[in-house]
Amino acid sequence: MSVLAELEHISKNYGKIKALDDVTLKVRKGEIFTLVGPNGSGKTTLLKILACIERPDSGNVYIHGERVESRNRDRVKLSTTLVFQRTTLFSSSVYDNVAYGLRLREMPKVQIEEDVRNALEMVKLEGYENRLAKKLSGGEQQRISLARALALNTPLLLLDEPTANLDPRSVSVIEEVIRMANRQRDTTILIATHNVFQAERTAGKAALLLDGRIVEMGTVDELLWGRSRNLAKFSRLENIFSGVSEVSGEGISCIRLDGEVVIESALQERGRVTVFVRPEDIIVSRDRFESSARNVFVGRVVGVSGRGSLVRLRVDAGAEFVVQVTRRSFVELGLNVGSRVFLTFKASSVQLV
Repeated sequence: MSVLAELEHISKNYGKIKALDDVTLKVRKGEIFTLVGPNGSGKTTLLKILACIERPDSGNVYIHGERVESRNRDRVKLSTTLVFQRTTLFSSSVYDNVAYGLRLREMPKVQIEEDVRNALEMVKLEGYENRLAKKLSGGEQQRISLARALALNTPLLLLDEPTANLDPRSVSVIEEVIRMANRQRDTTILIATHNVFQAERTAGKAALLLDGRIVEMGTVDELLWGRSRNLAKFSRLENIFSGVSEVSGEGISCIRLDGEVVIESALQERGRVTVFVRPEDIIVSRDRFESSARNVFVGRVVGVSGRGSLVRLRVDAGAEFVVQVTRRSFVELGLNVGSRVFLTFKASSVQLV
């Protein structure tokens, strides 16, 4: 396959912060490529540079083999579309939001109508045309943003954490749309995510970005299950629980662990399952508070560790949980070994291993 997009020795600084450090990357035409890394690793900056939104401090960017320069930047930019993690929609209908980019490109009205309809069908929001976009759920809004990008049908689609903090239904739809766009339209897709399991479900090739540098690259299988010590360290899972899951009448799974602990999940799985909850998805408090989250446990801190601005706690709440708080919160809450705390997290935060 030919190379569609290429970064050559790209570096980018924001003041004293080095966002990207000598990054070289090739994305071939027709592939799904996943860029895996933690928050702050430089993923979003890399996508902005490929989308011709940001300019690198040094290095070269190539799209379709053409070097991106001031003279051709606006033209080359039309070959890419970037969908940001934080959805930005207009206070108007779903149709107007999806049609926005097409109208900017002065497409014929009949073509706009057809492209909007096809895009909404792909994200399973057909019939939503006249609804107010900002009145929809977070998952539906993210699907509208994806539909807006799909309507443009650019050769290169860039997705920044496309399913972060979404409900399982929306995650499933978006991942299926990614595979469909690649398969049916031959769209080249670059996904930036911290979710290594999403990389496994969607991509063929992946790179691990840490502290602004690509430290490893290969097939997803090689990075996930092979030789990658760096990825294993970054993606080290905690809060892994096994139990028997039953689906309640409310469409929620109740996962009974060994002992008395029951975790509620939005996965709707039956039988024996293994799940995990990210430490950063668990809220720690000294008192119970009103919340829509379905999982609330009380326990005691049995271990404290940390470096820099983050502190990790081990909490015995019938099962042992690892949670993450800022050092400021740790101090303000007066936490230490032996502290009694409440742990709160949503059913949608529970993910299958």
